[in-house]
Parts: sequence; structure tokens; C-alpha cells
Amino acid sequence: MRKILFHLNCLERGGAERVVATLSGQFVKNGYEVLIATEWQGEEEYEIDSRITRVHVGLDQKQEGHGRIGRYLDRIQNLRNLIKKTKPDIVIAFARLANYRALMATIGLKTPVMISVRINPIGFYDFLPDKILIPTILRRASGCVFQTPKQRDFFPKFLQKKSKIILNPINDKFIGNPIPDEKDREKAVVHSGRLVDFKNQALLIRAFISVHEKHPDYVLKLYGPDSFDGTKQQLEALIKETNSAHYVFLMGSSAQLERDLIGGAVAAFSSDYEGMPNAMLEAMALGLPVVATDCPPGGPRMVIEDGKNGLLVPIKDEKALSEAINRLIEDRELAARLGAEAAKIGELASSERIFEEWKRYAEQIINNA
Repeated sequence: MRKILFHLNCLERGGAERVVATLSGQFVKNGYEVLIATEWQGEEEYEIDSRITRVHVGLDQKQEGHGRIGRYLDRIQNLRNLIKKTKPDIVIAFARLANYRALMATIGLKTPVMISVRINPIGFYDFLPDKILIPTILRRASGCVFQTPKQRDFFPKFLQKKSKIILNPINDKFIGNPIPDEKDREKAVVHSGRLVDFKNQALLIRAFISVHEKHPDYVLKLYGPDSFDGTKQQLEALIKETNSAHYVFLMGSSAQLERDLIGGAVAAFSSDYEGMPNAMLEAMALGLPVVATDCPPGGPRMVIEDGKNGLLVPIKDEKALSEAINRLIEDRELAARLGAEAAKIGELASSERIFEEWKRYAEQIINNA
């Protein structure tokens, strides 16, 4: 039986974490032994298959008292000890720090490491340490999964040549649902995603205030957990300041987004940057007409053909976002056509199809190790 070890910071509700929760479940269902090594326990995490072994490789009480460099080395050593003990056939790491830790932890070991970039590299992989670590430590990677070509093209040729671009998997519960008739849709613009700074929900709220002036019977519903970075408080203050509490609602987390979102009239996404927005893919799979910012490193543009299966608008452009939402509210024939085309993403990014891509790539790396 093949053994796979996933490594990431935690399973808190976020894009990378959702992909790991989905992929790990697919691997274990297909006969793999799966471990997930995390640094800490998040407050609100994704559930994982009961057959998966979750292991803590973060700092213990004694290590917490070490200096900064000491703690950094402790984290690497803890992961290395687990790898030596469990002897996985491959380590699959997600996100910047976990990528570096996994590659450092396997120095001198024969265990291949597949890394994965989940964010816009500009602003996240261009610090001074990265200028040292990318040409040295990343060179050790046996493979790398990117979400978009722009992500890939940021990195050196040596990494590009041994990489693959794979879409995020969409949870099956969002695929194959009957698309509501136009007459049954709620007069609501919906959004889902963590309340976090880079998703720029404040832009969406401000844009919707203009929409509401023209369409006072419409409301905005934002579903998603607090990321505890201060964004929720800023959004609450904005809602209070603009007296929009009677038509802008922070709905909090939902375990049934496939039901909460599907009846909306429009789904809107306002990120300044993002890898491949899972929430946007899910809204598309539900057959919602989608408006999304054309954010770097090109995730929305990879799956949305403007005017065919959704609408793209420039980042940080409040007017363009409000105009696009108004367009879909006012032209329901266009909205229905875009939603029907958008739903086809479910065929391209089903959990089974994306799992097969990851499995083939992982097996290729294992066999070449």
C-alpha cells in the first residue's frame, strides 16, 4: 500500500486546506495510507476522513521557549522525525513555509517531495530569504503543482520543467444540482469565502451599495468564517458607517453552502489576489452567474471566459464591479446563459477528475525517485 504524507500549517478553513481535505479523502478511498502533518490545530477546521492519521509536528512546550532560529529548526526536525518514522512514499507540501520545511526535513533522505504553490508569488515568494531559498532549497523538489501559468512562470526554469498545472477540486456536493428557474431565484447577490483582507469584501460591499441604490429590492449576503485578521470588524464598521445593515448581511460560516448559494441571482467575488478561488469554482458549478475580479495570478481568467460563462472586472474597480452586477440583475437572459455555461466547470474540476491528475503525478514522482 502506498503511503502519502501531506504537510501544511493547519486545516483551518482556507483554500489550500480545503484542497488537502478533499484530496486526502480521495487518496484514502482509493487504497492509499494517508497522513496529514500539521503545525497547529485551527479554531474552525475542515473535517477529514476518519481513516486519515493526523499528526502534530508543531512545537512542544519546551521548544516554544527556544529562540526564533531554534524554533524554526525545531519545526523542521519534528517533521523530519515523523518522515523517518513513518517512511512515506512521498511528501506533498502545501504553501510557502510548509514547502520549505518539507524540503529541508528530507535532506539526506530518499523521500521525494512534491510542493504546491497556492497564492500569487509576487508579494509572497519575493522576500530576501526567498532569493536564497528558491535557487537552493526549491531545487530539491521532485515536482511542483501550480494553479495557473502565471504562478509557474514566476519561478526558475528548473522548477517549471518539473511542474504541472492542476485546477482545484470541487466538492461533489456542488456538482450536478438542478439549476433553479429564474422565477425561483432570490433577489440576492451572494458571496462566499473567509473574511480576510486579500478577498477585499469591503470593495464588494461598497460596490453593492451603488447596486442597491438602483435595485433597492436586492440584498447582499456574504457567507464565510472570520479569519481573525481584523477584516470582519472592518466590514462591520463599514456596514454601520454606510447604514447598510438592512441589506448587507454577514452570514457567517455555513456547512450547506450548496443550498445557501444556489438560489442567489448573482455570485460576486472581489479578491485583489488569490491562487484559484475555490468559492468561485463552487458558485460556477452551482450554475450561478458569476462576476469576479481578474485577480493575479490569473485564477479566475483560467476558468472564466468573459461574457461566455461569467464576467471579469479589473481588481479594485468599484464602479466596474457594481456595473457588472447591475448588468446581470437587469439582463436575466444573459445571467441564465452564463450560469448554464459556468456549471460545466463541474465536469472539468470534479473531485474524482482532479484526484486522478494528482494521483498520476504523484505516482510518476514516486516511480522516478
